[in-house]
Amino acid sequence: MTALSLEAPTDPSVNDWIALSDTELPVAAAGEWIVRPNCGATVVFTGTARDHAGHRTGVSLLEYEAYEEQVIPRLRALATAMRERWPDLERIVLIHRIGPVPITQAAVVVATSSPHRSAAFEAARFGIDTLKSTVPIWKKEEWDGGSSWGLEPQHITEIS
Repeated sequence: MTALSLEAPTDPSVNDWIALSDTELPVAAAGEWIVRPNCGATVVFTGTARDHAGHRTGVSLLEYEAYEEQVIPRLRALATAMRERWPDLERIVLIHRIGPVPITQAAVVVATSSPHRSAAFEAARFGIDTLKSTVPIWKKEEWDGGSSWGLEPQHITEIS
């Protein structure tokens, strides 16, 4: 796996924590790591596996697969795009899980910090929305009576 460490960066000059992992995600650590003395706003978005999807009930498991060689470069490009749009961003976390993800566990974490809330909220929203459309990660759902790798087609696009 081409994952970067799931340990928070310790170098104070590093402001992006980007990773792909097949283990439980460090949601609490991500929320702690983005806190900075000059930032009055932190936003942590956690996408968790849930027990339903659309009209499908009884979802029992999600499983993610990735084109691993492309995930980290695309996450880095996403962090760069976020910083270009919101120059006041201090820290960014973009971490996605692959493999089986039990219900209630985190599949993705996007976190941001900035001096003011509007940049932190807007950047986090852009981060998760853009990650889902530009990073080659696919989801399989298992539910009562079936399973499928991506019922809705997803075409990977470039960051706009």
